Amino acid sequence: MEPLLKVENIKKVYGKLSAAYTALENVSFDIHEGEFVGIMGPSGAGKSTLLNLLATIDSPTEGKIYMKNKSIHDMKEAALSDFRREHLGFIFQDYNLLDSLTVKENILLPLAIAKIPAKKINHLVTQISKVFGIEDLLAKYPYQISGGQKQRTAAARALVTEPALILADEPTGALDSKSATDLLESLSTLNENNNSTIMMVTHDAFAASFCRRIIFIKDGSFSTEIYRRDQTRKAFFQEILDVHAAIGGEADDII
Repeated sequence: MEPLLKVENIKKVYGKLSAAYTALENVSFDIHEGEFVGIMGPSGAGKSTLLNLLATIDSPTEGKIYMKNKSIHDMKEAALSDFRREHLGFIFQDYNLLDSLTVKENILLPLAIAKIPAKKINHLVTQISKVFGIEDLLAKYPYQISGGQKQRTAAARALVTEPALILADEPTGALDSKSATDLLESLSTLNENNNSTIMMVTHDAFAASFCRRIIFIKDGSFSTEIYRRDQTRKAFFQEILDVHAAIGGEADDII
C-alpha cells in the first residue's frame, strides 16, 4: 500500500555561507492512512521546522515531500492553497478562534469557505461536535468557554472537513491535565473509529503515549522510532521516557 505521506531525504538550511544553520538533515519517513504518529525530540531537534515543511508553511532546501503521490512543494501557490485547504487539518497550541463568531460558526467556517451546502454543513458540525463533547456549547462565544473547550472547538474546526492528514502542533501545551486527556482521547477515538490520520508534534510523553508510533529526531536527523503495538498506554509511556532519555533529552523537554 502506498503511504499517504512520504518524506524523502529532507534537508532544511537557514541563512547562507558562514551564517548557515542546518535545521534538518537527511530526514526520511512514511505515514500511512489511519496512523497516529508522534514526532518527538529534545529542544532544538527540528520538530517545528519539520512540521512547517509538512504544513507547506516553509519549503525544504533539499529533498521531497509527497502527499498522495504529489510533490507538494512543486505546486504553484494557487494549487498549493487549494491542496492545503482540501487535504490538511491544523491544530495549534493557540486556539486561533474568532471571538466574534459562536463555537458553531467557528467550526463551520472552513466548510462555508469551501461552499459546502448548508444541510451538509449542519450534519458535519453536529457530528464532529459530538466527538469532541461540545455539542452543548455551539451557541456560545469563545470568551464564554474554558481553554480546554476552546481547544476542542479548534480541533473540531480542523477535522470537520475530514482532511486526509491532521497536523497537531503541541495541542495540549496550554491545557490542564483533564482538558489535555479529554482532547487526546477524542483524537484517539477519531483515529480508531474513523481511520483518521494524525501526526502530532509534542514534547509531552503523556500526550505521545496516545499515539501508535513515535518518531524521534535529534540534532535535525532521524534518530529512532518505536511502536505501541499491543502495549498498554502506561507501558508505552515508560518506553517513550526511556528512549527520550537515551537520545539525550532533558527532563524539561518531556513534561
